[in-house]
Amino acid sequence: MTVEQTTSVVATLETVRDYIRWAASAFNREQVYFGHGSDNAWDEAVFLVLGALSLPWDTDPTVLDSRLTLAERKRLCGLIEKRCYECVPVPYLINEAWFAGLPFFVDERVLVPRSPIAELIEQGFSPWLSEYRVNGILDMCTGSGCIGIACAVAFPDAEVDLVDISSEALAVANINIKRHHLETRVKAIASDLFAGVGNKQYDLIVTNPPYVDASDLASMPGEYQHEPALGLGSGDDGLDCIRSILSAAADYLTEDGLLVGEVGNSCEALGEAFPEVPFLWLELAQGGHGVFVLTAEQLLRYRDCFKQS
Repeated sequence: MTVEQTTSVVATLETVRDYIRWAASAFNREQVYFGHGSDNAWDEAVFLVLGALSLPWDTDPTVLDSRLTLAERKRLCGLIEKRCYECVPVPYLINEAWFAGLPFFVDERVLVPRSPIAELIEQGFSPWLSEYRVNGILDMCTGSGCIGIACAVAFPDAEVDLVDISSEALAVANINIKRHHLETRVKAIASDLFAGVGNKQYDLIVTNPPYVDASDLASMPGEYQHEPALGLGSGDDGLDCIRSILSAAADYLTEDGLLVGEVGNSCEALGEAFPEVPFLWLELAQGGHGVFVLTAEQLLRYRDCFKQS
């Protein structure tokens, strides 16, 4: 928008409700891509406006008719413009994303949390872990730390290691560890996959590694260009990272341990690469796909095949 148009908007629109409506109209008009927390213009507008004003999502409806200060109106105009014309995802604009019912600080050092693994965490990974005491959890390729931290909340007796090769991502993960007051049970570790873990073994390894293949990476909407490429691409077929994880994971699991991994659209390529491996592909009530489960026993049985690939 021009300076004159922005000035007109700021002078005309006054309330929280005004800016939600205006943002939703702008998102529809500019046909922005939704893929980082909402799937429609109205929810995206509510997420942006309330988040930018530090208001809860279940705020009293009467607050929507509150008049905004001039500074608030100008800031909202700027954020809505960035969403429309620079394709910046809303979580980066307000530095917050929700995952498994928990709020997380995010910025462009990490991917925006959106893994369907959240549903499994909220269910305590039932039925696979329902009969076992979970003492140790590893979140491999942690990014913001959302998966591992949500696991720590779901399993209050467990110690959780968050592993990532990116020092920038680990800085964000540490912010979230402190935000959720989990410093005594959750630790961020700089490591190239398992290299820095030592001899530890875990009851559960959860991983949402980079898995986007070269073709998909080249054609992704502009919103994804704001995310760190290190967290997205993983070779021509999207399997470089998960191959390494599968070949080594058995050594870091307890006898009854479990590996839960997400590979999204690369699930077909993974099945074709290892046709003999009995991946259990999960159907998720809340949507999402490409999430598999393998037991420690299965990882041991097929380790040679993983290492030969």
